[in-house]
Amino acid sequence: MKVALVQQACTPDAADNRTRLASAIADAAACGAQLVVLQELHNTPYFCQVESVDSFDLAEPIPGPSTEFFGALAREHDVVIVTSLFERRASGLYHNTAVVMERDGSIAGIHRKMHIPDDPAYYEKFYFTPGDLGFRPIKTSVGNLGVQVCWDQWYPEGARLMALAGADLLIYPTAIGYESSDTAEEQTRQRNAWQLVQRGHAVANGLPVIAVNRVGHEPDPSGQTQGILFWGSSFVAGPQGELLAEASTTDPEVLVVDIDLQRSEQVRRWWPFLRDRRIDAYQDILTRFRDNDNL
Repeated sequence: MKVALVQQACTPDAADNRTRLASAIADAAACGAQLVVLQELHNTPYFCQVESVDSFDLAEPIPGPSTEFFGALAREHDVVIVTSLFERRASGLYHNTAVVMERDGSIAGIHRKMHIPDDPAYYEKFYFTPGDLGFRPIKTSVGNLGVQVCWDQWYPEGARLMALAGADLLIYPTAIGYESSDTAEEQTRQRNAWQLVQRGHAVANGLPVIAVNRVGHEPDPSGQTQGILFWGSSFVAGPQGELLAEASTTDPEVLVVDIDLQRSEQVRRWWPFLRDRRIDAYQDILTRFRDNDNL
């Protein structure tokens, strides 16, 4: 299967962002892509750098304007599209939600971001209620998509649960970067760790991983930090963690990659991690922290 990763920089003009995304999706389809994955919260700059009640005006219902827009593109180009939206579920109830559009323009399913960060310049707990749909692959005409969102990508539990539920791919729309004052050495450590943990999910579960990030510098409207420099580096890893393709750290890019979905079956026969799991010994994974004195 050919998969396209659309890595772009966001401007304050939502219409401009959608126009450039539409052009990138058309280019991807022209290259034979059957699945197109967009980055996290791709319609706007990353507004979570500050806590502002006015930013809730950016949210929209599902279905709504964006699902109509991207659904039309999916139908026009005969592709499945993984989008990422600021969902207004109800008054005072909002989620960071990935929406998968089927090739006929319909909504195949959604994933509400489960893990919500709250760090300097990433004040997502102010905006987003944690997801309540768990870790369930979304069935599409191109396979079962194990879609999660950004901060979810650091947690092996989510990847494993998606694999156990029959995911064919693990997919992570992302918005992550450096605080602009970080040293070059610290920036490299962070970016390498981000990629390494996801390649570990590929190995541990015998599945390809797709991660799509944004690029460019986005200033902090409050002026308290120097803003975020998004590190791009969108990539695809195979089921043994091998890098199949990697995008630029700085430039917008449409990366089209061939993924052999049959390879996962072979890799799982060589490395039968699912067979050898000790499901009788993992009960404590459901505790917040183990008190070893009371074992």
